[in-house]
Amino acid sequence: MNHTGAANGILSPLSPAQIFGPGAELGDIVVMDLAVIMLVAALMIAVAYKLKQPMVIGYILAGMIIGPYTPPFSLVSSLETVNLLAELGIIMLLFVVGTEFPVAKLKSVGRLALVVALAEALGTLLIVLFIAQSLGFTLYDSMFLSLAMSITSTVVTVRVLEELNLIKDKSSMLLLGISVIEDILAISVLAVFQSVASQEAGEFSVIGVAVSIAIAAAFIGGIIVVGSRFMPRIIDQVGKTNDYALLLIVILALAFGLSFIASGLGLSVATGAFLAGVLVAESRSAAIARIVTIPLRDMFAAIFFISIGALMDISLIPIFIIPALILILASFSSKFLIVTGLLMKSKVDSTTSVRTGLGMASAKGELSLVVVKGGQDVGAITSSLLPILGVVTIVTTFITPFAIKLGSRLPLSKSEGSSKELQ
Repeated sequence: MNHTGAANGILSPLSPAQIFGPGAELGDIVVMDLAVIMLVAALMIAVAYKLKQPMVIGYILAGMIIGPYTPPFSLVSSLETVNLLAELGIIMLLFVVGTEFPVAKLKSVGRLALVVALAEALGTLLIVLFIAQSLGFTLYDSMFLSLAMSITSTVVTVRVLEELNLIKDKSSMLLLGISVIEDILAISVLAVFQSVASQEAGEFSVIGVAVSIAIAAAFIGGIIVVGSRFMPRIIDQVGKTNDYALLLIVILALAFGLSFIASGLGLSVATGAFLAGVLVAESRSAAIARIVTIPLRDMFAAIFFISIGALMDISLIPIFIIPALILILASFSSKFLIVTGLLMKSKVDSTTSVRTGLGMASAKGELSLVVVKGGQDVGAITSSLLPILGVVTIVTTFITPFAIKLGSRLPLSKSEGSSKELQ
């Protein structure tokens, strides 16, 4: 399979040997690349802030600027470094996302949110899969692309809702409940897709799919059922020492340890990192854990988005701009229609239904890029998917504030849909 990771190695003209001398070591390469990444990122974030655009757009554009596919030359010396930083970024990003989802919170998600999330995620996945196949994408490209397009960016959506002072709106509560289930479903399906794509035969088989599902279910179920009995207690014992450095090391060991085990089972490191976050969320020290890991999350999340931008072959963007726009339209319309239709059928008032539908349909971001990076890591997808998702992320992130503002201007319905919507 052709994929972006094939372009490894030292890239002229900014060779470490030219800057540090012929004895340049790995440490010199990493330091130089990190310096370039952070400098360009700072400049692009300043531009994004000035233009009042989400930071993720600035990060991706910064990655495109420093990447090896942007003429006249690459500003980073090795794609191996970029890939490594992206992997670390995935682990830290998904770990902190997991800390927002304690088991009690997962159990409290209402039946309506559960039904809507399952219907819209799976419905969008199947619709986009059909369209991607019709556009000529390979089967594995279509699988990972459809999964990526079925996920709403919780980070981007929540930030927009906060900026518009809509975070406590009834539609926002429904939206967040649906997003919880959608994120869990996406991580689980990614684990299965990666396991299936890693099979040596490279073809679907009933036994192979069954084994993949069994491995993913056993790992996820085992961590939640067994791990939640022991790890929170251990974390609480560490938390009682009031040594934040020790607490940070323990939870990082948990995050990277479960990521390593997941990788060894043929699953995504994102799965292990997310479950580690869920276990930390079960402890009484969860609030402190989030505080001490937020700076790391912000740093590695920035590095992740930048490295995704750097791995995009921007020369492919003009070729795939039309398919990307078609996929955006398909994803937006299917999610909006499914969410809005199901909520209205459940007798939720029309204003809340439309607002929730617009919020769920708009943004693609962190998890969508994690899905495509996961497909690249197992060599299952072609080099076209990263630039496509880059276009999708930038376009949908840009339109999300306008879509949510449109929903917020709808007249409030007098008929409230009762509190049953979250029950």
